[in-house]
Parts: sequence; structure tokens; C-alpha cells
Amino acid sequence: MRGLCGFMLLLCLAACTPRLQPVSTDSTAPALLEHVWRANDGQKMPLRQWLPAAPRQTRAIVLALHGFNDYGMAFADPAGWWAEQEGIATYAPDQRGFGQSPHPGLWAGSDRMRDDVLQLTALLRGRHPGLPLYWLGESMGGAVVLATLAQAGAGQIPDGVILAAPAVWGRATMPFTYRVTLAITSHTIPWMRFTGRGLGIQASDNIPMLRRLGADPLVIKETRVDAIYGLVNLMDQALNAGPRLSQAPPLLLLYGARDEVIRKEPVEKFVASLQGPRRIAVYDTGWHMLLRDLKAERVWRDVAAWIADHTAPLPSGRETVTLPLFAKGKD
Repeated sequence: MRGLCGFMLLLCLAACTPRLQPVSTDSTAPALLEHVWRANDGQKMPLRQWLPAAPRQTRAIVLALHGFNDYGMAFADPAGWWAEQEGIATYAPDQRGFGQSPHPGLWAGSDRMRDDVLQLTALLRGRHPGLPLYWLGESMGGAVVLATLAQAGAGQIPDGVILAAPAVWGRATMPFTYRVTLAITSHTIPWMRFTGRGLGIQASDNIPMLRRLGADPLVIKETRVDAIYGLVNLMDQALNAGPRLSQAPPLLLLYGARDEVIRKEPVEKFVASLQGPRRIAVYDTGWHMLLRDLKAERVWRDVAAWIADHTAPLPSGRETVTLPLFAKGKD
């Protein structure tokens, strides 16, 4: 009887593995369509665009990847400013499982997310031949960028990478209790949904913006445990990507000293492991949503200046070249 009970328990646990989005069996050529793009598995996903008024004014392309539970409209303010002021065109997809993409709330898997980035990159290079193309990743989007960069071939990498508060909080920098809790819950109650209410974490000093996000039906408010599990797996890949980027393109990392979402320790660990050309800006009054904070325009200007010249001083003067990035004992 005891053996039978144990066998039944194993069956129950096997049935409670983290769930991924269903895999499409379609096969088609990737394509840029009106307001959407089509991946090679036939899935169509929104592709939001902010373009200079005159095509001849365009001097660079940015493929922007949003954070966890967010969607492409996250870049509306900086992308609109870049298009109008700097001649930079920005394309921001709703990544799989987010916004208006298929199966919102279900994790797509890091392999699929990386493939999407590479396919979109090839499509945008075809639309804008001869123009430099950059990957911009905010939070989870930064983790997607790093995981993709670590796997990309020589002909697939962009001309530069911009990381805004990248999600590099992998298991190696998590408390043991967090790791154990996630391992258990993701394999027993993967469907359970949680909110961030009660955690006391503030993502930005731009309170009106945060309220708009709270009222936006396309922003996910309740998160499945297995989606969190997928995110942590992705952050593991991002944290471990640093030593593999010796042949990477120029990289600009942006971080707010008041970030309460991605803490300082994993960021310093990641920066210490980075290979290849890199520049780092730390904003003393910046929060996690650097591109949407009250003082976000200084970050927009730094990004535009770096795209124009990878060696020129950043307008904000917030660049740092030493480790640790933060004085010990200070927040």
C-alpha cells in the first residue's frame, strides 16, 4: 500500500511540471506585416513602431524588448523622443506570452524567445539595409538580449547592445529559501497565480505612470508560478552570459541606484564577468524603470549619444568605470 501511494504521488508530481505555450506545427517564412510580424512558426505578434517623420532622417534602428508582464508600449515615451529628436527608429514587439501576443500569461521558453529576436533582427535589417541596428533590453528584455547574444552566430549579432536594468538576478545570487520555494511550487502548483501586492517594492518614482500601468488591461497583474520559473531560468542564462561575450558588439549598461527589483549584487557580479567593450552608467536617483522615471530624459539622451558615438562622453556624466559600482554600506 505504501509503495502504491508513493507511485501515485510521483504521478501527481509528474503531472505538475511547469507548463510552456503549445508549440505550433506550422512552418512559414518570417515576415513584417502591418502592425504585426509573423514568426517562422506562423504566430503573429504585435510590432509597435516609432519612426522618424522622414525615412531619410533615420540613422539607426533599435529593436526594443520589454520587461516581464509588460508589453511593447513600454517604450512609447523614449522611442517617440528618439524618433523626433535623434532620427532613431524603434520597433518593439509584444514578446510571446505578453501584451496582445498569443497565450498571454504562459511562458514561451527562452529558446523560442531567442529565435524571435534573431528572426526580427534579420527582418529589420532587410527593411533598413545599411543602417546600424541595436538591441535594447529592459529588465526581462535585457535577459533575453543577453541569452540571445550568447548563442548568436557571427552574422546575427547587432551593431550594439543597450541594457536597461537587465534581469540578471539568477539563482547564484538568490537566497537559498527563494530557490527551494520556487523549485517546489513550480512543480506542485505551477498554475497558481500571484500578484506583487504586499511586497513593498517600488519600480519607479513616476507614480502617474505606475497608476496607468495598473489600469492597463494588457499589463499582466497576476503571474503564474511556472512563468516565474521560466523567468528565473532565463535570468540564470543572462547572469552566466558575461564571460561568453568576448566577441560581442559594444555594450551600454544602464542602472538606477534605487532599483528595488534587480538588486545591486547580481548587477555587480554580472558586470565583473563581462568581456568585450562595455560602458556603464549608474544614475543615483534612478529606479528600475529608468526609461520611464521622472528624470528619464537624461537616460534617453545618453542612449542617443552613445548610438551616435560609442566613445563620446555621456551627456548625463553618470558613467562609472570602476568596481564595485556602489560604495559598500550604501543603497
